[in-house]
Amino acid sequence: MTEDEDGVGRRKPVKILVGFGIALVLIYLLGVAVGWEGTIDRLSGAHLGWVAAACLSTLVCLCVWALMWHRILAAMDVSVGYGHLVVTFFAASFTNYVTPMGQAGGEPVIAYILSRDTEAGYEQSLASVVTADVLRLLPFFNAAGVGLAYVVIGSRLPGRLESLVFVLATLALTLPVVVVAGWRYRRAVRGYALRLAEPVSARTDRFSVDGLDERIDRLYASVGQVAGSPRTLLVSVALAYLGWVLFAVPLYFSALALNVPVPIVLVAFLVPATVVVSFTPLPGGLGAIEGTLVALLTALVAVSSADAFAVTALYRLASYWLVVLIGGIAALRVVARA
Repeated sequence: MTEDEDGVGRRKPVKILVGFGIALVLIYLLGVAVGWEGTIDRLSGAHLGWVAAACLSTLVCLCVWALMWHRILAAMDVSVGYGHLVVTFFAASFTNYVTPMGQAGGEPVIAYILSRDTEAGYEQSLASVVTADVLRLLPFFNAAGVGLAYVVIGSRLPGRLESLVFVLATLALTLPVVVVAGWRYRRAVRGYALRLAEPVSARTDRFSVDGLDERIDRLYASVGQVAGSPRTLLVSVALAYLGWVLFAVPLYFSALALNVPVPIVLVAFLVPATVVVSFTPLPGGLGAIEGTLVALLTALVAVSSADAFAVTALYRLASYWLVVLIGGIAALRVVARA
């Protein structure tokens, strides 16, 4: 490792720690604004059974999505045990949740972890990750559409939240078109990518346009293997929808734990909204998701800020901090295997 690479490697943990520090300060200030005493009082009366159900739902969700990933890799002729892959998936989820902007671009990192931890090549790994992400977008669009219809028809949104609804509606409408067009016109996409890479290739010996062209060919070939297996696609889509339900209901269970009336159809709007605001420079959207959920719950459910913050705290405990804990242990296991 060169001195420059060593410096970059050392800066990454520092950036993560700084991101966590900023996010925790924001959460503390949110608690001050809402009222810590009232929030803690509400949390002390939480029904532990529903809290446990929320935590279990998150863990089963990740296991279901890991199974979907397993089926996709099998279609690419990559043999890896499901138990082995579950640990890899939890470790990859940990990486996404603690890395700034990880939710917005963690696929190359996850592919690298998979390629180092299994017999899959990097292009196969990246193709499996991208395919799994695209399939997980399908229930996202459906849930977002149902939730948006419920909010627009049944609620009067404050002006400050209308922009979030606009972003969510835009994503729900445009992302499927982008995905389909990217595959249908993949030759043109490859051509644009190679042209953009030429200036970079001219300045360094570590990167070549021909090498990128070969990698893109292998990537499309791997995706084509999955696209050519209708059974794999059908099972994977079913697992994607099941995983999405398990991903969303922890918010509903968290509300039940505190006896806060959050309609299940509203959850179909709230969870996609948190996914949108998670694309921030803070790890796992920490701070941004908490503030957004408190604002949305108080505006759409007409509950007190303390109730909204308490529901949010339980939800994040089950959907974020639990994954960070279990995923961190899995990451240590992956490092030990390597």
